[in-house]
Order: sequence, then structure tokens, then C-alpha cells
Amino acid sequence: MKLYSGPLSLFTAKVRIALAEKGLACELIQVPFSRAQGYSPKLPEMLAINPKGQVPVLVDGDLEIYDSTIILEYLEDRWPEPHLYPTDAADKARCRVAEAAADEIFFPHVLTLITEVFYKPEEQRDAGRIAAAREALATQYARLDQKLAGREWLCGAFSVADIGYILAITFATGLGTAPPPLPNLGAWLARVSTRASVRAELDGLTRSMAAV
Repeated sequence: MKLYSGPLSLFTAKVRIALAEKGLACELIQVPFSRAQGYSPKLPEMLAINPKGQVPVLVDGDLEIYDSTIILEYLEDRWPEPHLYPTDAADKARCRVAEAAADEIFFPHVLTLITEVFYKPEEQRDAGRIAAAREALATQYARLDQKLAGREWLCGAFSVADIGYILAITFATGLGTAPPPLPNLGAWLARVSTRASVRAELDGLTRSMAAV
């Protein structure tokens, strides 16, 4: 397998953690990235697979797919052990909803911080947008804390939902919006951060953020 990957792509990081959890070997092809130009130049072979020009892109034999969620579902279908989704249909649907929430409800506020804090010098930042994003993330942290009450993981066992949230929270933290001291969320963060697959990825993201 080949994975077109980015050093600061949360969505590629999700796939790399899943590959590590399942013990799958994969050739990583890094797409060039800089703070000034983003992911550029975009590799022609990657663009031929994904017209959106985004990572991750997975190639497995004659199969070429993109979008982290689709890639995660493919890996689970082909290599189900160890499971990263529940096996019960209803529980699996709940897990998919939780992963989608990490990507589509939580992460958009992080993306605002990326746009305003990571890419812009301080004098050009929109303080109102930053404040709104941080307020929205505080609400999301409180909801996560409630959801984790009495739970070790978000969806029974460790799953793609945990992967999505830990990466989004790591990006938010790196941009100055760490979670407040909430007991359930704090305990979950400690658990998930000690997993070898997650720890390696978080260390790599931290190094990459400092290097660009």
C-alpha cells in the first residue's frame, strides 16, 4: 500500500494511526508542505486520484481512494482485527456519527484557529473570529466531558471516534485552546495519549508544527 501523506494533515494522521493499530505496512509518500504555500506543489499522481488535491490518498493494488473516513472504513472491512469500529450495527452507526462530529462539528472551529493563528502574523489576525472559535470549542469540550462520564472510550472500545477527537484536540491545543480541567475528558486524554500509535503521531505532529 501507498499513502499520500502530509506532515500537518489531521486527516492523514487519522489513517496513519489506524494503520499502526492494525499493524499494516504502508509506504508513506510525503506531499511537500510549507506555511507560505501549504501543500504545494501537489503531486500529479495524487491529483489524478483526488481532484480536490487533498491528502490522504490511499493506493492498494489497483484500488485508489481518498477521504479519511472512506479509507478508515476500507481498512476496517479488509483488515477487521483489531476492530476500530463496533461490530453491532447500531453501535457502529453511533461511532460513525461521533467520528463525523469530530471532523465536521469540532474541527471547523480548529480550522478557524489554523487560518487566523497558524497562517497569519499577530497583527493581521481577526480577534473576533478567534474568540468565537475558542468559545465554541469550550462548549464542545464540555459536551465531550459529559459524553465520557462513566466511559473509558467514546464508543465502547478504542475506535475511530477516539482517533478523530484526540487529533482535533491536539491541533486546538497547539493553537492555544487546550481543554479546561474537566475530569472525564482529562482522564480520557491521559488514556488515549499513552497508546503507542497515538503517542508516535502526536510527537510527530508536535515536531512538524515547530518546524514550519
